[in-house]
Amino acid sequence: MQESEGIITTNSEKILQMALDNNGTITSERISKSGILRSHLKNLVDKGLLERISRGVYILPSAMDDDMLSLQTRFKRGVFSHETALFIHDLTDRTPFTFTLTFPLTYNTSSAKKENLRCIRVKTAYHSIGVILAKSPCKNLIRVYNQERTLCDILKTRSNTDIQIITDAFKRYVRLPQKNIPLLSHYSRMFHVEKRVRNYLDVLL
Repeated sequence: MQESEGIITTNSEKILQMALDNNGTITSERISKSGILRSHLKNLVDKGLLERISRGVYILPSAMDDDMLSLQTRFKRGVFSHETALFIHDLTDRTPFTFTLTFPLTYNTSSAKKENLRCIRVKTAYHSIGVILAKSPCKNLIRVYNQERTLCDILKTRSNTDIQIITDAFKRYVRLPQKNIPLLSHYSRMFHVEKRVRNYLDVLL
């Protein structure tokens, strides 16, 4: 029994250290990949050393609740997109009232919609194009479409993005040192918004 308690303490310390190293957030998936039993998470919650904020997502009591990480953990096929992606990339000052995630066309979004999420579905072949890892406002890594894919997405008629948001996003983008105009042009042809992208670039570049 003494040896067992020692193992629990060691594993608990490892979990807490992993949370500290990840801006105060830890997931049960990561624990399992590290070879630690998930039961240790419950022990830490019972002791008040961790808080469960959603299924499989835990934070240190002192950590800020990262809604984006929590949603991504629960809806693994979702990729932050449209106005939410603009916000993550600092291409807009407007904080999104509702997070937007894009899913494969065959994905059942009923559970996500219950969370007041705006759900976009695209053909599976297009879903993974332009996906990168970026930091949420809480500094956790989340999946989001890159800037070029996002600019194309907000130009689609069905996106219903405010024209002022679109204009501001393109103005900010062309000032970026890491902008990739050839990639933006490639995506614009792929997503059938080539003319609209060219209209913005002709004025701003």
